[in-house]
Amino acid sequence: MPAPAAAAQARAPDGSSINPFRVLLKHRNFRIFLLGQTLSLIGTWMQTMAQGWLALELTNSPFLVGLVATATSIPILFFTMPAGVLVDRSDKLRLVRIAQGAYLLEATALWALVATHRITIGSLLGLAFLSGLIASIEIPARQSMFIDLVGRDDLPEAIALNSSGFNLARVVGLGIAWCFFLNAVSFVAVLIGLFMIVLPAHRPHPGHARPWVGVQQALRYMQRTPRVRALMLMVTVYSILGVPVLALMPVVARDMFHLGAAGYGLLLSFLGIGGLVGALSLAAVGYRVSRTRMLLVASMIWPALLVLFAVARAPWLAYVLLLGIGCTMILNGAIANGLLQQIVPNELRGRMMAAYGLVVVGLAQVVGAFTSGALADLLGVRTTIAGAAVLMLGYGGQAFFRRPELRTLEATDVRDVPVL
Repeated sequence: MPAPAAAAQARAPDGSSINPFRVLLKHRNFRIFLLGQTLSLIGTWMQTMAQGWLALELTNSPFLVGLVATATSIPILFFTMPAGVLVDRSDKLRLVRIAQGAYLLEATALWALVATHRITIGSLLGLAFLSGLIASIEIPARQSMFIDLVGRDDLPEAIALNSSGFNLARVVGLGIAWCFFLNAVSFVAVLIGLFMIVLPAHRPHPGHARPWVGVQQALRYMQRTPRVRALMLMVTVYSILGVPVLALMPVVARDMFHLGAAGYGLLLSFLGIGGLVGALSLAAVGYRVSRTRMLLVASMIWPALLVLFAVARAPWLAYVLLLGIGCTMILNGAIANGLLQQIVPNELRGRMMAAYGLVVVGLAQVVGAFTSGALADLLGVRTTIAGAAVLMLGYGGQAFFRRPELRTLEATDVRDVPVL
């Protein structure tokens, strides 16, 4: 069995470069995709954060702020695994194009309601649910398409660069209506890019006609593959416990630091700068540093910084801590995503990315955001964030230091294997 460093060196012939954008120079399709996707992710983040502040303005309830985030994720929780079966049997690029067109219509409707002052908490919840319904198909289709754009060996750098685009939006503070408008416009840009991408003709993998059988195959694969099972469990715990600081950020700004909308935007900006630094750093280091070692370090530092953030009183200290929180949060997510995509076989890629989306979007919001909103009403936002962070630390210590699976994710170069 090759050592992790040797295996990494073998599949990274141009690993001597520290240019985080080297993958863009190699792959035309990925250059086109990343430009449009970055604009789309910026718009999506703007809409997500603006929805949270709008829900707070409409209701003055931390619980309903969490409920809006939950409404986006309920469809993902119930529909994304069957959608993953569809992704594995369909043309992924075509599915992503259709989903982005649907996003455009949803975002336009939301902007029109806000701009004309007709938005209500009911319509906000309904449109959030519709967005989640689209995402239940779009997330696994988009995530599993990365390997078609760059190949298996360049997946980690491509995923890291994609994460960097998501954080650019957090650096910019805009009015709520403008956030919704720019999100709608961003989908036009991404659709143009998607229609410029040319991929080989789709060749469907053979599979059972019933979607539930395909879901069972993916669940058996996770159950019988210890590294995948351990990685998905870690992603689940960290997604559920790490989400409160994001879902409750409007409440954090107002109640913890006594800030208005401008201060809320500034908190997001520092979080975004940290995430951008983390994503670009990950793309730059390539395979020179063990991904599992970086995952361990980020997974321990992230909750420790959250504990400090929960007890901070001065806004300037919160800004500094959010730089580190954003960096470690992105490192945790991007590394886990990249490792998972390198391990899983191609015929299960759509379903495994559906499972990943179910966890980081579905469970994180339905369980994490909803529960954190309710707990913040009862216990206060500081106690909620601190308690979740302490649980993260406890789990991380047990998972990384007392079990071998997460420490050996790079110990073997897993290629396509028969579906179990």
